[in-house]
Amino acid sequence: MNQPLPADVDVLVVGGGINGAGIARDLAGRGVRVLVCEKDDLAQHTSSASTKLIHGGLRYLEYYEFSLVRKALAEREVLLKGAPHIMWPLRFVMPHDASMRPVWMIRAGLFLYDHLAKREVLAGSRTVSLREHPAGAPLKPQYTRGFVYSDGWVDDARLVVLNARDAADRGATVLTRWRCIDAQRGDSTWRVTLQAGDGRTHTLNARALVNAAGPWAAQFLAEGTHAPRAKSLRLVKGSHIVVKKLFDHDHAYIFQNPDRRIIFAIPYQDGEFTLIGTTDVEHHGAIGDARIDDSEIAYLCEQASRYFAKPVLPADVVWTYSGVRPLLDDESGDPSAVTRDYSLELDTSKAALLSVWGGKITTFRKLAEEAADLLATPLGTTRGAWTAGAFLPGGDLSVWIGDPQRPDTDFARFEQAFALRHPQLPAAMRHRLARCYGSRVQVLLANGPGAEVVPGLHEAELAYLHDHEWAREPDDVLWRRTKLGLHLTPAQREQVALWCAQHWRGTPTAAPQTRPSETSWN
Repeated sequence: MNQPLPADVDVLVVGGGINGAGIARDLAGRGVRVLVCEKDDLAQHTSSASTKLIHGGLRYLEYYEFSLVRKALAEREVLLKGAPHIMWPLRFVMPHDASMRPVWMIRAGLFLYDHLAKREVLAGSRTVSLREHPAGAPLKPQYTRGFVYSDGWVDDARLVVLNARDAADRGATVLTRWRCIDAQRGDSTWRVTLQAGDGRTHTLNARALVNAAGPWAAQFLAEGTHAPRAKSLRLVKGSHIVVKKLFDHDHAYIFQNPDRRIIFAIPYQDGEFTLIGTTDVEHHGAIGDARIDDSEIAYLCEQASRYFAKPVLPADVVWTYSGVRPLLDDESGDPSAVTRDYSLELDTSKAALLSVWGGKITTFRKLAEEAADLLATPLGTTRGAWTAGAFLPGGDLSVWIGDPQRPDTDFARFEQAFALRHPQLPAAMRHRLARCYGSRVQVLLANGPGAEVVPGLHEAELAYLHDHEWAREPDDVLWRRTKLGLHLTPAQREQVALWCAQHWRGTPTAAPQTRPSETSWN
């Protein structure tokens, strides 16, 4: 991973979130020479702090976002099939509150949700009695009827890393903790200066530049490329809380609130915790410094407590994350109503400049495909779209299980095969490794797990994350590539930091955060 830095590339991608990594992957697969630079860690900001759903966006139907919903619904199964280790189907329960939306409206919305795009894996919606369904047990007794429908779950930070890994495997250069500090635009070439966290600089030429800086996109366009701002972004903070598990079943909840918003309550970390979110609050401070405030915690607890029989209290919160969603400003007065769709803006008046505005994690692959298509003409490339039927690293389980059938059952068969091959590993550790790395777990375990650094985390995994997944600081491991930070004590997290400081010489390290507030936009 310590590749020499190129002097010339076809495309420089600025931003190591889901859109930047996805675009780099797509372009690299078309034979384009790509370099992607990220000023911090991959997915450190917006893309590691979504609600972690692959979903069409049921509530967007109320805002007549039919095109966005159709596009997202179609992408769900494409993504599930390509990465069955980090994504899986999830059933959602909406308890009916007669004071909110009427039954006919919900049924009409779910009918559209079931039929706007083809489904092969995900089950359709149905009405259930909450007096009989397991999802009714944790709820207040007045909720007697509910609606069940399907969407998907994703490990968002790992999704970004795997896109970057695939891009690198196809020839891209991936630089983390390198900032693009200046980009001078010529008629056919960009002259770009990058700066590392330790102050080193590198200058290169690029035929095209992709601005995928997420919530910093408008700022980078003005300050980094010296170009006028063509779009206006609406910066909306979204916050989530995590509490100890509130229920034992494997369904998630979608709750309707009196303010016409919705929140989710989702089983998290194999059901050990419950993830609740999200809020929508206008953000006016520094983009990278968004933090949950007491009023947001109170709001999420209050809305969840409207449904759960056992109240959710601020004292129950064990972790929070917050951040800024870069939404296209459509002049909507309500932050919840601002479109989650994206816009791609290509300027070829001189050397090509492509800016990415808005978006959501579910549509990242389609966004990347469209971006690569737009760049085909200025770059003179002829290879077409390819990612719709491709696996992300670790997603091809065929060596372990034979031909794929369904992503959910394929993963179950993979876990069985993994257990037979590595019976010495504890079952919980096997499950976590299978979920994180899929078929690439054999690379990680090629020489055994190594010494245990803290419970459940061994030296081989830390070395793998450094050598193959750009982990450079303890938080990269604890809060993004894994979520082990939730399961470890402060002393154990400090032990991981000490190991990293001793073994990752020459790379920056920092003490792990106790309760990091990361950033969110989906």
